[in-house]
Amino acid sequence: MKKPESSSKQAAAPSIPVVGIGASAGGLAAFEAFFSGMPTDKDPGMAFVLVQHLDPNHKSILTELIRRYTRMQVFEVEDGMRVQPNCAYIIPPNHDMAFLNGRLQLMEPAAPRGQRLPIDFFFRSLAQDQRERAIGIVLSGTGSDGSQGVRAIKGEGGMVMAQTPASTEYDGMPRSALATGLVDFELPPAEMPSQLIAYVVHAFGRPPSVALAEPQAGDNALKKICILLRAQTGHDFSQYKPSTIRRRIERRMAVHQTETMGEYVKYLQQTPLEVEALFRDLLIGVTSFFRDPAAFAALEELVIPKLFADKPVGSTIRVWATGCSTGEEAYSIAILLKEHLENLKQLYQVQLFATDIDSQAIATARAGLYPASIAVDVSPERLARFFTSESDGGAYRIHKSIRDMLVFSELDVIKDPPFSKLDLISCRNLLIYLSADLQKRLIPLFHYALNPGGFIFLGTSETVGEFSDLFATRDRKMKIFQRKEDVRGAQRLAMGRYIPPLAPSEPLATKTAEKMATPKKLPLRELTEQVLLQHSALVGALVDERGVILYLHGRSGLYLEPAPGEAGVNNILKMAREGLRRELTIALHKAAVSKEEVSFPGLRVKTNGDYTPTNLVVRPVTAGAGVKLDEPLYAVILEASTLAGPRHGHGGPQSGNGKAHDGCTNPDTDAHIASLRQELRAKEEFLQTTNEELETSNEELKSSNEEMQSVNEELQSTNEELETSKEELQSVNEELATVNAELQTKVADLSRANNDMNNLLAGTGIATIFVDHQLRILRFTPAATRMINLIQSDVGRPVRHIVSNLVGYDSLTKDAQAVLDTLAPKEIDVQTTDGRWYTMRILPYRTLDNVIEGAVVTFFDISEMKHAQELLRQANEQLRAASGLQGDPS
Repeated sequence: MKKPESSSKQAAAPSIPVVGIGASAGGLAAFEAFFSGMPTDKDPGMAFVLVQHLDPNHKSILTELIRRYTRMQVFEVEDGMRVQPNCAYIIPPNHDMAFLNGRLQLMEPAAPRGQRLPIDFFFRSLAQDQRERAIGIVLSGTGSDGSQGVRAIKGEGGMVMAQTPASTEYDGMPRSALATGLVDFELPPAEMPSQLIAYVVHAFGRPPSVALAEPQAGDNALKKICILLRAQTGHDFSQYKPSTIRRRIERRMAVHQTETMGEYVKYLQQTPLEVEALFRDLLIGVTSFFRDPAAFAALEELVIPKLFADKPVGSTIRVWATGCSTGEEAYSIAILLKEHLENLKQLYQVQLFATDIDSQAIATARAGLYPASIAVDVSPERLARFFTSESDGGAYRIHKSIRDMLVFSELDVIKDPPFSKLDLISCRNLLIYLSADLQKRLIPLFHYALNPGGFIFLGTSETVGEFSDLFATRDRKMKIFQRKEDVRGAQRLAMGRYIPPLAPSEPLATKTAEKMATPKKLPLRELTEQVLLQHSALVGALVDERGVILYLHGRSGLYLEPAPGEAGVNNILKMAREGLRRELTIALHKAAVSKEEVSFPGLRVKTNGDYTPTNLVVRPVTAGAGVKLDEPLYAVILEASTLAGPRHGHGGPQSGNGKAHDGCTNPDTDAHIASLRQELRAKEEFLQTTNEELETSNEELKSSNEEMQSVNEELQSTNEELETSKEELQSVNEELATVNAELQTKVADLSRANNDMNNLLAGTGIATIFVDHQLRILRFTPAATRMINLIQSDVGRPVRHIVSNLVGYDSLTKDAQAVLDTLAPKEIDVQTTDGRWYTMRILPYRTLDNVIEGAVVTFFDISEMKHAQELLRQANEQLRAASGLQGDPS
């Protein structure tokens, strides 16, 4: 429903979805295809904002062009224009544009032409203002503009589309958006409108009551989804805030047009890829370099100098960045530390551990390669000092001096052991996604991991909560807290109270053995023999890309021999005889890279002091129907050659005087030169292959080294936890002994008080009955048995079940209930069958906290008073009779 214009400056944001569409100057055809595909029989129910890279010196005619392809109203944006449904808005030239409170705000460009990123700028503001109602579409264009905005929209729960690269004139922007892994739909522009309308109708067209109709069923479905996520990814989301999980699930349901969570559970069970997609959606977080500049300025001024203040020169500063996502925030902290080190001009070691549960995000962080749009968040000075521009100008790579300060590792802060002896923990915008119980476990965990006086840096919406006794506030607004010791001197709780025990993991050797054994389940003999039959060969081997022999066929002694040393896994590269090993290494590497057959004819393989002419063929193996290969396999085929290889002699025949005959060519010399050239080429190829393998190995070793450093830190932390736990258990044991002694004393006191109470009630001789709210007997004194026939087994029975000795009174239950209802005491005189009289009082039973827990019925013996009253009545009657006789005149 259209809202009237508000007179206030802060107009309410529209309740309609807003679609931001970004393209470069070459994206006009994509715009035309998009609006041509918009249905004309109904209103789309959303607003469209087009952001294009425009020449600042020429008037744009995009507005007139778009009007030809849509029946919606199309406007060129004016500053402060309010967005209305079923309208399209075009950015004017030489402006940046933002979305705020339902209005489009125009600004003068701050960056020079060629470095402006207007699509990222608009997408970010759209995400912040519209949150889950923000929709971003990236069309044809060069560069990476829009990729950071895609992350911002997804971080707020919005939806993203990108044009299929094959349908673009320029595929730079769509490919950059797709590389984020956050795009929901990859479509040609003409197919986008129908999918867009279907998504909006499903996500925003239903009334809220539909989603909340069966909360119990929704809770059960949510638990099942958490089970599926845990089974496939190994991560438990059941302790995250349900509202956050529900929003992300509902967004995925809208993407797939699934009506109920029960249907979505079935879809997840049938589609493992959707489980992975949901997992990625749950991990999306809004991050950027120096996000919230004021907070990082406070960190730079208040915290970082103190990290070095009490440290001797040469010591190590240890920092932990939890939930680091793609690494921007961790690198930001590293840059601040590097700048302070340069100012100190003293030698310190800095170890910054950055962890996250998203392996893809960790891989991105390790690469340290970011789009050019980070220039919006990083100052030009820092960009020049700590980043290197790529050759195409479309990305920046973090400088090696900063990269070497960080160790990235995949770690779940909920279940994995923490790092220890830390000086600073950055945990920004992670706690807001966790339940209150989980937050209460993590804050003491951070206290344990920090050195005395260490700092914790939280997000603007986070706090240490009730643990003010563990952390002192250093900047309440910027959420900077400093660790302090427990002023009460209490031992810290065991780490097992904060995090669950680690799940037992299989030994590495077992996992490796299983991995090596997996290919043996395949029909290896059939695969090998099928390849060999095609080549009419008798000797061959089936190997993996590392050269491990999985199956050997024929008599291979002419070409292979056991490698010296301890027996282990047979590797064909180590077993190859002289003259075969180098070419076999090259062929296997080439076949793995090109996926094509590689051959070396006429090799001279040394066998028993002689040379065997051999043809070598390495061919990738393709599985047949019904056969699944877990890893690439290759067939190595060896056969005798009819071509005699060149011999390695010492030169051709010479004349008697030692000189070659003039005017003639020596055939042996030419053959030897050709052999040397061939050998040189082979060695060059072998050297190149070795270099490539070395580079790959170096990268893998670097990654493995980081992982091992992380594991080492975790093991050290675990060892410290065990030592601490031992001391804590001893302390807890002493405390339990003390508590047990106190409990024994309390029991003795209670027993003595109970005896005193029983003797008091029995000694008073007052009949008393205690009943609860349901008028069931709780306790009674011995004297009460004279009024009501009670025995000890009647405790717990209702009063109405007990036969009383009261004459003419049967409303005890009714009167007691009335006292409980009105809390007004009641007093009645009653008589027993033996002729004795009692005053019965019914009072509410009040605890020390003034809580009504039942009623008390007491009987006071008034038989003597009744007897005296009767005697007095008789005396009065006699007196009145005597007075009457005296007054009679007769």
